[in-house]
Amino acid sequence: MTPAESVAHLSPERWARAGRLLIRKALAEFAHERLITPEEDGAGYVVRSDDKLTAYRFTAVRRALDHWEVDAGSITRHRDGAELPLAALEFFIELKDSLGLADAVLPVYLEEISSTLSGTCYKLARHRTTSAELVSGGFQAVETGMTEGHPCFVANNGRLGFGVHEYLSYAPETAHPVRLVWLAAHRSRAAFTAGAGVEYEGFIRAELGEETVERFRRTLTAQGLDPADYLLIPVHPWQWWNKLSVTFAAEVARRHLVPLGEGDDEYLAQQSVRTFFNTSAPHKHYVKTALSVLNMGFMRGLSAAYMEATPAINDWLSQLIESDPVLSGSGLTIIRERAAVGYRHPEYERVTDRHSPYRKMLAALWRESPVPSLADGETLATMASLLHVDHEGASFAGALIERSGLAPVEWLRRYLRAYYTPLLHSLYAYDLAFMPHGENTVLVLRDGVVRRAVYKDIAEEIVVMDPDAVLPPEVARIRADVPEDQKLLSIFTDVFDCFFRFLAAILAAEGVLTEDEFWRTVAEVSREYQEANPQLADRFRQYDLFAPEFALSCLNRLQLRDNRQMVDLTDPSGALQLVGTLRNPLAGR
Repeated sequence: MTPAESVAHLSPERWARAGRLLIRKALAEFAHERLITPEEDGAGYVVRSDDKLTAYRFTAVRRALDHWEVDAGSITRHRDGAELPLAALEFFIELKDSLGLADAVLPVYLEEISSTLSGTCYKLARHRTTSAELVSGGFQAVETGMTEGHPCFVANNGRLGFGVHEYLSYAPETAHPVRLVWLAAHRSRAAFTAGAGVEYEGFIRAELGEETVERFRRTLTAQGLDPADYLLIPVHPWQWWNKLSVTFAAEVARRHLVPLGEGDDEYLAQQSVRTFFNTSAPHKHYVKTALSVLNMGFMRGLSAAYMEATPAINDWLSQLIESDPVLSGSGLTIIRERAAVGYRHPEYERVTDRHSPYRKMLAALWRESPVPSLADGETLATMASLLHVDHEGASFAGALIERSGLAPVEWLRRYLRAYYTPLLHSLYAYDLAFMPHGENTVLVLRDGVVRRAVYKDIAEEIVVMDPDAVLPPEVARIRADVPEDQKLLSIFTDVFDCFFRFLAAILAAEGVLTEDEFWRTVAEVSREYQEANPQLADRFRQYDLFAPEFALSCLNRLQLRDNRQMVDLTDPSGALQLVGTLRNPLAGR
């Protein structure tokens, strides 16, 4: 591929279209988070730059939860009585004070915006599959067919560290097959942990195959090394070529790390970028790798220290779900992180704290595949797909509803019982909260109908919000002291504001389901759950799901303030940016 071919998607027309779509999202989400205050301007609205000299005019529909549905085609930019072309990077510069972008953060944020725009151009050039066609596609066709990324974050596809050739090789939307690099890591610095019933040798041979394992063993013995002294670690190719081969050069030189070559199986990157699905053998585990790339507020590494407790946390949660009749009765399952391996670099650990990216460069985990759990006729789709709108303006959710043959309200009710009811019960019965966004949930479908939900990305993103909860010692790290008035934000923010707000708007805009019908159905399913569990009545009163309003928790404000480390995952409530309140769409229902 020539340099020109590598950027063929970056045409003036696509860049203009991508910029318009991104400014649309920025106006909508920054208005939602009250970073900007659009003023009424005739039949539309106007937002002015910090110096008041530039004006952005647009039309929008205001929906529940202060959702701004901005018409991308209506946006115009004006200065000194003249209309100017839209320019996304200039938009953020013109509004940097309103957005709270510090001088040190602004250039990095602009780079993230540039990368996000470049990715949009690629998708505009390549993604022409309709939502109706995607509904009939396979699991990975849906996964790699997503075009938007996180619905709240404006700079949601930064991936700083990828060059354009690496973007084309490793971004999920490119659907490029990847073979993982494998290293042998000396046991003096590496640790393998696994869930109940999993032992290292058998697990690795099942994942890699006998022939590959033997090839790797020969590579070690040819260098006079004993394979029994080493653990095998899968590595993202980018991580090897750009980080480990340089940053861990001493470890390679001293044979604490030995490169073994690529494995034989091919994988596809998932929406989370650093997690891979095995397309050669879909029944095998996902592999989640460390990736020292900055994306959406975090360096996407993996902590060796965190990996040690990961399988135990997954086993604990799996047993809890199986033993609880409400959770198991909903069909909820998790795909467990069954094994993990991490490598500790003593010199870097000696001079860094636990947040340092230098402690998160070499680790991996294996997560179960949902494929073996499917019954005849069942298919899979990432829940992020429910917010997907194709190039013709048709939604994936609407296409599923049409295929199901159900009334839209009945389709929604079945989806809510599968996905939302388990979240309510986890909170009210166990003070347990997930991070249940679209990329972290897989839906099991039959004929377009949601049958059950599968939660994933467990160990790093669940929290028990009772500081006095009795937990096994190896699971204790998921316990956090969350203020009483913030516990219900795990539903109000993570589910209502960060997912249902968008789904309700998409269905309403398409004429599939009105907003009132949507939120009335959410209220009905909520009441249905509460009436079926009277033993929790005191908890329902204490944490009122039907309260008149709730705090507005702002995600973009976190990234705009610090786009390298938005939140300390061990203190999830400590960094929240709460700005005013939102009217609860369940209030009075």
